[in-house]
Amino acid sequence: MIGFVLRRVASGIALVVVIATVTFFLLRAGGTNVARTLLGETATQDQIAAKLHELGLDRNVLVQYGDWLSHAVRGDFGTSWLTNQPVTTALVDRLPVTLSIAIGAVVLTAVVSVLLGVLAAYRRGWIDRVVQVLGIAGFAMPGVWLALILILAFAIKLAWFPATGYVQASQSLSGWAIALVLPVVAIAVSSVASTAQQVRSAMLEVLQNDYVRTLRSRGLSERSVVLRHALRNAAPTGLTVISLEFISLLGSTVVIERIFALPGIGSMVLDATVGGDSPQVLGVVVMMVIVVVLVNLVIDLLNGWLNPKVRVR
Repeated sequence: MIGFVLRRVASGIALVVVIATVTFFLLRAGGTNVARTLLGETATQDQIAAKLHELGLDRNVLVQYGDWLSHAVRGDFGTSWLTNQPVTTALVDRLPVTLSIAIGAVVLTAVVSVLLGVLAAYRRGWIDRVVQVLGIAGFAMPGVWLALILILAFAIKLAWFPATGYVQASQSLSGWAIALVLPVVAIAVSSVASTAQQVRSAMLEVLQNDYVRTLRSRGLSERSVVLRHALRNAAPTGLTVISLEFISLLGSTVVIERIFALPGIGSMVLDATVGGDSPQVLGVVVMMVIVVVLVNLVIDLLNGWLNPKVRVR
């Protein structure tokens, strides 16, 4: 098991380094454009040259990369070119918001999709047809459109939830949870739709295996056969899909944070990209890759626990 974990950690570190390196050199490819973006279209060539020198962009790109990497491994991603705030500080302030939305959506996806998938596979009939129709409808529904509908219905008309804004959990746990309901639902619906279909397919395949009939012939209750044995064997497929959905959900938060005026990573990276703020873009990319690697590591560990054969790969 230790070797299994070490291999996953090593591959995760390699992935972070590769993506960070590629992102760094892609961003550095437009140094003059960055300076002009920061100074404006009316900037003279002398002003652009002075700005490039101030930012250190007039040095050899390999020297720039070595300097950035030596600080990044210590958790220092530099200072924002737009706000003069340390990038690490901005990430620490904003990351909890994005993770709250993404993790909340993943938990909602896991609970609802497993419930729907198991019911559809076990009960079949009209429940199966309803789940498949809802799955297609939910998958086809644009998250932006759904977010606007939720705001109109539950924030403006019914006033059950706030339309915009965020409350720190340290200030009010209930206020924090209420503020996340609409954003989480808005991005979770399509994930529930696709994941429920995958869980349904995996459960149908498992329930048709010979060992399931053997368990039933031995007098085990249907609850034990379905939840304890069949669901456990179908779980790796569901976990894999959920890990992929988590990556998609992180991307979806970029738009959702804008709609609900949430101070998360998504809104920060949009501003940084438009403003040519390379340190912030790099910091966000590295942090998001680390989060994805950690989530995939947890999923791999759960799969290894559920299916020991996975550990040998």
